[in-house]
Amino acid sequence: MIFIHELGHYLTARACGVGINEFAIGMGPKILSHVSRKSGIRYSLRLLPIGGFVSMVGEDEDSAADNAFGKAKPYKRMIIIVAGAFMNLLLGVLIMMIIVSTSSGLLATNVIGAFDEDAVSNQQLMVNDKIIKVGNKRVYTGYDCYYEIMNRGDKALDLTVIRDGEKIVLHDVVFNTFEESGATFGEVDFVPFGEQKTVGRVLKHTWVRSVSTVRMIWDSLIDLVRGRYGFEAVSGPVGITGAIGTAAEAGTTNLLYLCAVIAINLGVVNLLPLPALDGGRFVFILIELIRGKPVKKEVEGYVHFVGIIVLMAFMLIVTFKDVWTIFRK
Repeated sequence: MIFIHELGHYLTARACGVGINEFAIGMGPKILSHVSRKSGIRYSLRLLPIGGFVSMVGEDEDSAADNAFGKAKPYKRMIIIVAGAFMNLLLGVLIMMIIVSTSSGLLATNVIGAFDEDAVSNQQLMVNDKIIKVGNKRVYTGYDCYYEIMNRGDKALDLTVIRDGEKIVLHDVVFNTFEESGATFGEVDFVPFGEQKTVGRVLKHTWVRSVSTVRMIWDSLIDLVRGRYGFEAVSGPVGITGAIGTAAEAGTTNLLYLCAVIAINLGVVNLLPLPALDGGRFVFILIELIRGKPVKKEVEGYVHFVGIIVLMAFMLIVTFKDVWTIFRK
């Protein structure tokens, strides 16, 4: 996924005429390194598997070279900056398409087919109700309907449904709840009707699942800041490796889904307007467009440097927590 991200920067930089010094996977000392005789670009595999980078001419310093990053038009630099995150998002969508198209059985709709034995929502909901809104969020398939109910169902919800061809709003619909990672979630207590797979439906469900995953990541970041999730819910590379192992044991579909979530998460997080992230660099180009001149390289460099220090410190703390959790088990 790091390779796919950096490949986005690499391809768009070359397409926009920006020179590249090095394409690296990993950080720290070089393990393997090769310099292309044709382009002069160094391709490297580095020791620490915690990231990668594409070093462009004049990216972090002033350069008189015609192919310097700073000499490219602002819109080209914006494209280069967001290309890595876009590639991660695209990879996540493609994995989702594989999951949807290869899944056995029907695709879940947002029409209620039956209720569980211990259901409580059937006090207001009925079989054949088509749920079109959970709170103020529009839902299109069983997947995003499930997500919204789970995410918001710790409290009574207003549901908009189509019943007998008429749109009605059901107020204060209650669901059972469960706890995970210190947070309370709504428990979906019904089974939706399914629909046969067609090309159009596969594309629809792929898109809805991908958008719901973006929403899930965004909601999780907000809820983390708000305090809904505790620090124990945060994982770094060590914790993610453990989760991947667990998903692999549970089956290929679970593993693919986790990979899709990680890919989309990389895309979303990298676009956050924070120093050292692609979103932070994008903000500086946006400021340049507004001011009509770029921010001094030294100032931007200091800001990103502080961002990297904070990011690395946070990563070390989270990694220590993950390792401690493993040994406690």
